[in-house]
Amino acid sequence: MRVLFAGSPVIAVPSLEEIYRQEGIELVGALTNADTPKGRHAAPQPTDIAAAAQKINGMPVLKPEKLDASAREQVALLKPDILISFAYGHIFGPKFLALFPLGGINIHPSLLPKYRGPSPIQTAILNRDPVTGITVQTLALEMDQGDILAAERIELSDRETAGSLGELAAQKAAQMIISVLMKIKDGTVTKTAQNHEEASYCKLISRDDGLIDWSLSAVQIEAKIRAFDPWPLCRTIHNGRELYILKADIFKGQAPEKSPGQVLGIDKENGILIQTGDGILSVTQLQYQAKKALAWRDFLNGARDFLGSRLGN
Repeated sequence: MRVLFAGSPVIAVPSLEEIYRQEGIELVGALTNADTPKGRHAAPQPTDIAAAAQKINGMPVLKPEKLDASAREQVALLKPDILISFAYGHIFGPKFLALFPLGGINIHPSLLPKYRGPSPIQTAILNRDPVTGITVQTLALEMDQGDILAAERIELSDRETAGSLGELAAQKAAQMIISVLMKIKDGTVTKTAQNHEEASYCKLISRDDGLIDWSLSAVQIEAKIRAFDPWPLCRTIHNGRELYILKADIFKGQAPEKSPGQVLGIDKENGILIQTGDGILSVTQLQYQAKKALAWRDFLNGARDFLGSRLGN
């Protein structure tokens, strides 16, 4: 079975590597997004999938801007049997999917039909869901609407960040995709249609989503801090400077109620206390823009005007 793998971010790397190691499966190439400028000097950098694929000797890496006739011609030369997609970021059209005799498969980190779209991991954390999961589905012309080939639940503890949950999902997905490929190879795979009436959707996250609205509850803000770690990170404004709130919890103790965004003081066990629209947030790690991240005590040593100040302006 000849596999073309399509993906871009780090969450897809374990699946690529596991497919490469599997006997009886030939990884014929990687399809990924074009290099993008990063860092202080804006030098073009490859995607995580491109970087991983380039470590495999002789692995063709395709980086088309569009899946047009030229891209289809490059793919056809690889003579793939099946397409595996994980967070590639493009919709595959009928002409492209026709290149694969065995069709295409997509890995999606939610329990479909819940959270179709580009940010299922972050959305599950934002909504404080008790469970999420991974679904392996057939590729359909409509986003995340293919038949389900396999699904696995992941129990959540309300402590996950998008980074930690993404790492767990990446490892589980790598094992699931091999199992599905083996079933396709021996003809034992089963398909289950999604219930489209139960579908929900998530949106593309932007940097603007990381700005903290202190009128929200402490519960909502704490979930947002975890959901947007490692990107775009949650931030506020302190005396005209951007300030990232990196780690926080919901304070269970008592404190005088003030206006949302007011820095109330400290708790020796829980950190810096900040008033929200409902409840108090206890912050343990902060970072001014272009400075290093600091534990709360070290931060206060260099920001002596912080206690008693009002955040967000």
